[in-house]
Amino acid sequence: MSGAKARSDAPVAENVSSGGHGSTGPPRDRKPGGGVLKRLKSRRSQLEGRPVTEEELRAKSEPIRPEDVLGLRAATRGYLCKPEDNIYNIDFVRFKIRDLESDTVLFEIAKPPLSEAPLNRDGDGTAGRFVRYQFTPAFLRLRTVGATVEFTVGNRPLNNFRMIERHYFREHLLKSFDFDFGFCIPSSRNTCEHIYEFPQLSDSLVHQMVEFPYETRSDSFYFVDNRLVMHNKADYAYNGGQ
Repeated sequence: MSGAKARSDAPVAENVSSGGHGSTGPPRDRKPGGGVLKRLKSRRSQLEGRPVTEEELRAKSEPIRPEDVLGLRAATRGYLCKPEDNIYNIDFVRFKIRDLESDTVLFEIAKPPLSEAPLNRDGDGTAGRFVRYQFTPAFLRLRTVGATVEFTVGNRPLNNFRMIERHYFREHLLKSFDFDFGFCIPSSRNTCEHIYEFPQLSDSLVHQMVEFPYETRSDSFYFVDNRLVMHNKADYAYNGGQ
């Protein structure tokens, strides 16, 4: 999903408060239309990697791995892999954000059918890999957010499908999340909800993030068998409604 703006009238945070997966796997609920919804929490313990630059990762002769991106100290300027590296044909087709405390849907978008115009018309190679969000300042006061993603998989199985998502304001790391999707069977359609638990932001940081739109950025790195196969980016404004 890309090229769309998300708008919200409700309350994101600094650092990550996390839960973990038990030995029985992530909790699952039945979806209203049938099927299973996985609910995922970020890994309980997450060590920051050795500091590394985007340039160093680009120069690697070996595949980029999770411990590599955990060492990044700033949002990347470009992408660390190519669209064709997604040999598994992972395609995100629906995305929804909701406030878990009030069960209010803050943002929802679905990818249009192939016959319709793409969400990103920039023609710069970012189609499907970049999204720009605009929220109101109240979004920065949210405590717990659920982000539901629906995605399809090609004809190869996904082993150890994992996402690491890192958020920055300017050169400062705000928070880092680490989610395990687990195993996905070939030619499947999957739905899961990532649970983000945020501490409260300081008033001064909230003020800066509102005053400087789109200087809050994130990188989402997707791994299969500990190899980077997808890299998506986003930026955020929190001055909506002003």
